[in-house]
Amino acid sequence: MAMFHPIDLGELFDFTLKVAIAFVLATAIGAERQYRQRSAGLRTNVLVAVGAASFVSLGMHLNGQAGASQIAAYVVSGIGFLGAGVIMKEGSHVWGLNTAATLWCSAAVGALCGVNLAAEAGVLTVAILAGNTLLRPLVNRINRTPMDEQSAEATYEVHVLTQAEHVGEVRDLLAEQLESASYPVREIEVSERSEDVTELAATLVSTAVHPEEMDAVVAALEASPLISHASWSSSTAD
Repeated sequence: MAMFHPIDLGELFDFTLKVAIAFVLATAIGAERQYRQRSAGLRTNVLVAVGAASFVSLGMHLNGQAGASQIAAYVVSGIGFLGAGVIMKEGSHVWGLNTAATLWCSAAVGALCGVNLAAEAGVLTVAILAGNTLLRPLVNRINRTPMDEQSAEATYEVHVLTQAEHVGEVRDLLAEQLESASYPVREIEVSERSEDVTELAATLVSTAVHPEEMDAVVAALEASPLISHASWSSSTAD
């Protein structure tokens, strides 16, 4: 039994062409990401695309269109693990979602090349580049627009500082004050600022608030002798 099948020059050329197209298109995507110093840059996007093209091409070679469909399904789910590696979360702030989405789209470009849909892969590449470049001024303009806390969907947090020995009492007081103002608490995170100072951050269930009401809650909290400082903040990073 032969270890390798005889080389079919036609199939080899077809495979090389698929990988080459995926390589060129992903280079355009990756170059834009590299220019903006993203964690997944030129090489990562190229490797994702040519890998997807190779796997889908392998599936088609082994089992025709059915094999390509099966492999493509695994590529879609498998790229999620790679994308998760570039997403970082700190409190209510999340970074890397756009980079992960770009990697996911690069895999789609490669998969399209793997099933001989080079024109469609080119259209998707243009759409990815447009999303990452042409939409940027619009995003920046929206981000600079003052947010109306009464209508915007955002993540709201109330922060208080206290001494370590009063954490339990302050936690109850924080929850009580917010509940009485009809702002239920989703969770309260406790973190040590120093040996003597502990911060409690209460994340609200609400996605919209009245600033005056939140200011009143903060003022009531600061009136407590157990709390040295209180404040509230909003974020739309999610």
